[in-house]
Amino acid sequence: MNNAVLTLSHGQFNLVYNALSFVFAAMLASMIYFLLIRNQITKKNQVALNLTTLVVLIAGYHYLRIFNSWNDAFHFVNGQYQMSGAPFNEGYRYVDWLLTVPLLLAELITVLRLKAEIARSLIIKLSIASAFMIALGYPGELAAAHSTARLVWVGLSTIFFIYVLYVLFVELTKSLDGQPARIRQLISGMRWVILVTWMVYPIAYILPRLISNETTALVARQVGYSIADVLAKPLFGLFAVMIMLIKSREEESL
Repeated sequence: MNNAVLTLSHGQFNLVYNALSFVFAAMLASMIYFLLIRNQITKKNQVALNLTTLVVLIAGYHYLRIFNSWNDAFHFVNGQYQMSGAPFNEGYRYVDWLLTVPLLLAELITVLRLKAEIARSLIIKLSIASAFMIALGYPGELAAAHSTARLVWVGLSTIFFIYVLYVLFVELTKSLDGQPARIRQLISGMRWVILVTWMVYPIAYILPRLISNETTALVARQVGYSIADVLAKPLFGLFAVMIMLIKSREEESL
């Protein structure tokens, strides 16, 4: 968050407060569910389940830090929330994404249990591209809302975003022929979850350019990021677990 002095209404502050609290609860609940269902997953699918659980654990930790940072950044004075002097640390989100996005993509590949050479190639491509996508996005987040620098950084980040989608929708499709029809449908759903939820990020990213009121833009961005993270992590993980359960039941029936 930049150095401008912001004042939030009670409703604006609580909208973000409740959104962050909800995301933390969703991450915690999904992590517990993934741990409880572990005994229904065969050993061959345990790696994918470990990745799924690790993603929501990391995200839950960072949302706790974001939640605390939001509380510390404002105090209630005369019916409004004013900046306390402690900065709201947006960097927690980027650290979270830098760790969890490559893990999410590795989770998608691992759950399919493709041939080792194909899986390794896809994971390397997606991990490197996603790391660049996030690393290049962070300087833009710090840049002034209407600056050219912000547009340059988001443009560079988008190049890698498009490449990740290309690998998911073009290269990965070539490796799905040997999968059962139901699993292909679930993989299609996972890819669309990525596409739809990830589109929220660039929209939230450029909101300060679209909304003249900086306070409104801040609130909309935080809520947008929070919604996208719930869909991209717990929901994505549930798709992955459904595939693991199908594969586990097929193996147990042999």
